[in-house]
Amino acid sequence: MSPREHVSAAIRAAAANGEPALVAYITAGFPSRERFREHLRTLAAAADVIEVGVPFTDPMADGVTIQRASLAALAQGVSLAWILEELAALRGIGPPLLLMSYLNPLLAFGVGRLAASAAAAGVAGFIVPDLPLDESSELRAALDERQIALVQMVTPVTEPTRLAQLCAASEGFVYAVTVTGTTGRNVAVPAEVLAYLDRVRAIAKLPVCAGFGIRSREQVERLRGHVDGVVVGSALVEVLERGEDPGTFLRGLRPR
Repeated sequence: MSPREHVSAAIRAAAANGEPALVAYITAGFPSRERFREHLRTLAAAADVIEVGVPFTDPMADGVTIQRASLAALAQGVSLAWILEELAALRGIGPPLLLMSYLNPLLAFGVGRLAASAAAAGVAGFIVPDLPLDESSELRAALDERQIALVQMVTPVTEPTRLAQLCAASEGFVYAVTVTGTTGRNVAVPAEVLAYLDRVRAIAKLPVCAGFGIRSREQVERLRGHVDGVVVGSALVEVLERGEDPGTFLRGLRPR
């Protein structure tokens, strides 16, 4: 099974019982570089997929929680090279690993060696919020050589033709943003959001995961049957920031 197929399979397997899979987001090196491996192991025991955020100085799609986490991680010297080394040391941790990175750190690292380094680190996919589909050919070609996924994001205001293009081009899963704006806000999941998610799911051939603002069991229950997975980001970063157990928090999102 290729890395990108592993992502899809993990989400589908977790969602087979009717409950959305859990995609857990962590900002690499936050709140402590020294505890990064420990936190990843904890998440691996509770999540179905892990999304590792590469700290960046201007995370335009992220709210204040992840902005704060990114700046704190950068202050500790966290870099993409360091993250890949840490992940390589944890090969075989369990769930598929994705890197969420803005384009600039990837270009600074070098697209030519990125795919090989990512494959050696066990990275199964990338999410690059500021990389338009029309400008992704260079990165996509490099990742294709290693069968690493390039996940596409869609939003409630994505026009139908563009939505079809993004769903067709996505790999691993389709990331369905639940709101327009940045991450971190609590989403009430109104009926129009569910209708939008149903439209995405009807078009996509891959699993669909909803993200931005997911932080409660009630929201996960509301999304059941409308998506294959949920991405839990800012709420989980806040749990780590408070020094609480991320595994306990994630298990609280599962059926009681």
